[in-house]
Amino acid sequence: MSTKSIAAKIFAKAVVNRINRWASSPEKTQQKVFRTLIEKAKYTEFGKDHDFSTIKTYADFAEKVPVRDYEELKSYIMKVVGGQSDILWPGKPLYFAKTSGTTSGAKYIPLTKDSMPHHVRAARNAILCYINETGNADFVDGKMIFLQGSPEMGEKNGIKTGRLSGIVAHYVPSYLQRNRMPSWETNCIADWEAKVDAIVSETKDENMTVISGIPSWVQMYFERLKATTGKAVGDLFPNFELFIYGGVNFEPYRAKFENLIGRKVPSIELFPASEGFFAFQDKQDANGMLLLLNSGIFYEFIKADEFFDTTPKRLTIGDVEIGVNYVMIISTDAGLWGYNVGDTVQFTSLSPYRVIVSGRIKHFISAFGEHVIGKEVEAAMQKALEKHDFSISEFTVAPQTSPTVGELPYHEWLVEFERVPTDMKAVSETLDKEMQQQNSYYFDLIDGKILQPLKVTSLPKNSFQKYMKSQGKLGGQNKVPRLSNDRKIAEGLLKLR
Repeated sequence: MSTKSIAAKIFAKAVVNRINRWASSPEKTQQKVFRTLIEKAKYTEFGKDHDFSTIKTYADFAEKVPVRDYEELKSYIMKVVGGQSDILWPGKPLYFAKTSGTTSGAKYIPLTKDSMPHHVRAARNAILCYINETGNADFVDGKMIFLQGSPEMGEKNGIKTGRLSGIVAHYVPSYLQRNRMPSWETNCIADWEAKVDAIVSETKDENMTVISGIPSWVQMYFERLKATTGKAVGDLFPNFELFIYGGVNFEPYRAKFENLIGRKVPSIELFPASEGFFAFQDKQDANGMLLLLNSGIFYEFIKADEFFDTTPKRLTIGDVEIGVNYVMIISTDAGLWGYNVGDTVQFTSLSPYRVIVSGRIKHFISAFGEHVIGKEVEAAMQKALEKHDFSISEFTVAPQTSPTVGELPYHEWLVEFERVPTDMKAVSETLDKEMQQQNSYYFDLIDGKILQPLKVTSLPKNSFQKYMKSQGKLGGQNKVPRLSNDRKIAEGLLKLR
C-alpha cells in the first residue's frame, strides 16, 4: 500500500465524519446557509431590490423573491456579464460557465469565489466517501481520466468563460496532476471525435484506474478503445476499479458497459450542474445521492404536479416526502435566487436526505394529459432489459399525435439497439405494461382507447451520435433528452436513418 493511498484513507475518514455532522442536522444546516446567503447579499442590487435587509425568516424570503428561471433572471445576469459589480453577489464572479440555452442561445452562469470551491470539494468528497466505505484506495496510484469539455476559456469584460467541466479542470489538485489524463493539448481539441481518438492513443497503454464522464460519451471512448486494440476495456486496463458518472441515469447503459469492459466495475453517481454541485452517491448500497445541504445552496421544492399552478406551494427541506416528484429551486452563493434549475427530483431517504434525478420539468410527455416523466420511461426500459435478451446504446421517447389515418395516437420509443431483441413485440408489450403500472394517467388513456399501446422504432447504429453531431452538440456535457413533448428530436433522428 502506497503512502498516497494510506493518506487518502485517513483523509477520507475525517471528511466523512464532517459530512455526518451536518447531515445529522439537516434543517439547522440549511437555516445557517440561508442566513449566510441573505446577510452577504443584502447590499447587492438584487438584495436591495428585494428588501433583503428586512428578511428575517424563510416566509419573508418566499414573499419577496419569486421563483425564476434563467430568462426571468437574465436582466440581472446580463449586468454581471456586462462587467458590473455587486449585482447578484458581492463583487464580480471568477468565471462564467457557458451553457447552451433553449430559448436565448448561450447562457452565462456565474461562478464566484464563494461557490467555486464547492464544485471541487464535492467531486473530491464523493471519492473519499467511496474510499472510507470500501477501504479501497489503491486506485489513487493509477491514471485517472475525466472526459470533459476543453479547459480553454474565453473572456467577457475581464471575466473568464468556459464549460464548467473545463473550468473545473483548472482546479485538479497538484497531487493528482501527475495521474491525470488526457494531456492538456488533447483536452483542448475542439472536435469531439478527433479528441476521443487522441485520448484513445494516449491512454491505451496506460494503467487506467479511474474513468469519469457522461455514460454516452464514455461509451464512445470504450468502443474506440476496443476497435483500436481488439481488447475488452477490462483486459486493456486490468486495474480499472472505479467509474464515476453523472448527467443521465446509468442503468440503461449498464449492460453495454459490462460487455465493453468484460466485467463489473464499481461506480459513483454525481449530480453536478453549472448552477451548483447538488448531490453525490455516498453509499454503494444506498438508493439515491446525498443532497449537499452545506454547500452554499439553499433548497426549495415545488411538487411537479403543481408547478404550473398560479401560486404553487414552496417547500423547504423539512417539508418534503419520499417518492414525490419535485421541481428543485435553489438560491446560491453564486447569486442565483429562487432559481428554477429545471431538474426534477424524488427523495429516496429523509435520514439522511438522498435524491434521485427523475427528469426535467421541460422534458416530459403530456400531449394527452399523461404527465410521463423521465424516471418512468427509464424504469420501464430497465424492466424490459431485465426480462428480455437485448441491450441498447441509447433511446428517447416522443408522442405521435398525427398517426396514419384511422390509427390512434401513441408514444414512439426510438431505440438504438446494441443487441436487437428476438421478439420486438414482446419488448413493446413489456414497456407498455410497465408504463401503465407506473402512470395511472397513461393507463386511463390506453384503457379508454384514447391512445394505442406504444410502438418501438429501431434506429441504426450511431444514430444518436450522428444526431448530436448534426446539432453541434457531440461530446462534452451534452446529452439527448430522454423524452420530449414534441417530435423535433424524433424527426431529426428519423431523417438520419
